[in-house]
Amino acid sequence: MDMTSHMASHFDDAIDTLKASSKELAQPLSDAVDLLFASLANDGKILACGNGGSAADAQHFIAELVGRFERDRLPLAGVALNTDTSIMTAVGNDYGFDAIFERQVLALGHAGDVLVAISTSGNSPNVMRSIEAAHDRDMSVIALTGKGGGSIAELLGDTDIHLCVPHDRTMRIQEVHIVLLHALCDGIDALLLGDTL
Repeated sequence: MDMTSHMASHFDDAIDTLKASSKELAQPLSDAVDLLFASLANDGKILACGNGGSAADAQHFIAELVGRFERDRLPLAGVALNTDTSIMTAVGNDYGFDAIFERQVLALGHAGDVLVAISTSGNSPNVMRSIEAAHDRDMSVIALTGKGGGSIAELLGDTDIHLCVPHDRTMRIQEVHIVLLHALCDGIDALLLGDTL
């Protein structure tokens, strides 16, 4: 095996996936920025969740909102639902792992808030249940998925936005997800502070 060529192929595949995603997702991504901004501007908050690498992405995204992205600004209201180990272990123990995000959405979510639900497969049961709970709370959902969207695609309604990466490989989907989340942060900042591009 030529390892250098093998490594180079990762860059080529990532670039191709980003280009395909740009064509398919630029408009829904813009709509997602508007949805998040409207929620924050009306005293709403952003809840985010995911498992594994998607949990890290949810936590990263919320950190950019509460802290800052690239420019100083007021903190923005957001909670990563996969970071409180006491809640997750208590709910997981008492109600099952599939309820760990659902219970938090029901506890914290209000009409006008937005759930950012991340699942590379689109089939994570606990993420799916968080979406159902968000709908019960009259919240909109921004779902980041891949692999065709899985079962999550079927749960989304007219007020929701689906950012489905056009790829089947988990690492490529995750790579695009972080670009999407950074773009959301940049879009919110552009509306708050003015566009710098």
